[in-house]
Amino acid sequence: MYRFNCDYLEGAHPRLLSRLTETNLEQTSSYGSDEYSERAKDKIRIACKCENAKVFFLVGGTQANYTVIDSILKNYEGVISADTGHISVHEAGAIEFSGHKVLTIPHVNGKVDAAKAREYVEKFYSDTTYAHMVRPGAIYISHPSEYGTLYTRDELKALRELCDEYSMKLYLDGARLGYGLAADNTDVGLPEIAEFCHVFYIGGTKVGALFGEAVVFTDESEGDYFFTEMKQHGALLAKGRILGIQFDELFTDELCYNIGKHAVKLAMKIKESFVKKGYRVYLDSYTNQQFFILPNEKLTALLEKVVVDNWGPYDKDHSLIRVTTSWATTEEAVDYLISLI
Repeated sequence: MYRFNCDYLEGAHPRLLSRLTETNLEQTSSYGSDEYSERAKDKIRIACKCENAKVFFLVGGTQANYTVIDSILKNYEGVISADTGHISVHEAGAIEFSGHKVLTIPHVNGKVDAAKAREYVEKFYSDTTYAHMVRPGAIYISHPSEYGTLYTRDELKALRELCDEYSMKLYLDGARLGYGLAADNTDVGLPEIAEFCHVFYIGGTKVGALFGEAVVFTDESEGDYFFTEMKQHGALLAKGRILGIQFDELFTDELCYNIGKHAVKLAMKIKESFVKKGYRVYLDSYTNQQFFILPNEKLTALLEKVVVDNWGPYDKDHSLIRVTTSWATTEEAVDYLISLI
């Protein structure tokens, strides 16, 4: 049975597995100080056009969010997030476990809107008792968002200006960043993200790696002790070269970008077919995540043949589903899905 319920169902891109096999018996230094990790860091700095960036490799997305947010916040600060944000909904309270509150605001198409964030911050500081409250110390966004939507350059700029005005940090969760960068209608690349975000991460787990994420600090005042904080948070891999080799390969010959292009191309084919056959799109996504509104009886029939992600009731007669492609999705699988609708 073909599965379209998420983008980390397969192991790893063959090129990454090949490099891991080729280097398997080499002896290298540990904890990310090996030559492969250093080379991968240099490639990431070049791609970001940020020569002074500090780059670290962590084992997973939750560890990245948990460790980064804890590192950039003071103990009396919280982080602003859309109410649909991953740290608010699907990370089992990891941020709160670190002692920081997630300060949610209503999402706009899955994103944090700068105007709504400003309204929250201004309301906070206008309260004469704010010293008794959790101060907003950072803004968390994900690109693509949980609904596959993308930030524009102007939106990132507005969020950064708000952060600078109130001494906050802008942090971008890039778990699916490779798919966002590959979208046709985006004006945001790695250089723009590095320009406006104090810190972000480039996802590997969902974009072709066995596991691993690359955290990038663009603010020179941050990240000096992040290695130690990784150790404290259980996010440091002793065999760090396993991460370095994967990211070295992902940033060779634009592999990460091409992986994203493949997934996005097939997602657009699915989207066009659903629309052509009369199904409603929930939010207009140009990435590998697509959301559709289906009659309940149609969804029941569909789930007998393929696996899609059921996001719950849309109304009493319809459900919202997510269909996701990945670097390993095949044309054959997509054509089969299309035949079912």
